[in-house]
Amino acid sequence: MRTASWVILALVGVLTMLGSMASCYVAYRARDEQIGPVSLSQVAGGQPELGTALRARRGTAAAYAGGFAALFLAITLGPYRRGDAWAWWALLAGTVVLAVVVLLRVPFLNTRAGAGAGLITLVVVGLALALDAGRLRSAARSAAPPS
Repeated sequence: MRTASWVILALVGVLTMLGSMASCYVAYRARDEQIGPVSLSQVAGGQPELGTALRARRGTAAAYAGGFAALFLAITLGPYRRGDAWAWWALLAGTVVLAVVVLLRVPFLNTRAGAGAGLITLVVVGLALALDAGRLRSAARSAAPPS
């Protein structure tokens, strides 16, 4: 189960990195991105500075997603795969924060657009971590003082 767990987690990290790079491409290279039913040029309404600002926001989000993916992969392929219990908690904490921030768009922005990605990530990472939850029990046993 440990192997299945880290392989699934690595896949989540790789897919997150690929999504980040795709979003980065759209931010910096795409001609005219679609934002809902309208194009970026329509949203900007002839104000190139507004279009640039919107592209920059997407670029920043892509950068943070790429950074998260890099750290996620580094922890998964190093300490987590090795069996360090702290890595289990680090991956869980990072994923919960990501999911909560993404899901806050539902009550605060009244939109579900994009919320599914955060929820799917949380569910898949949660399942992968559950496959190797035994590591926490064994770590707790070995850390307990002898009686």
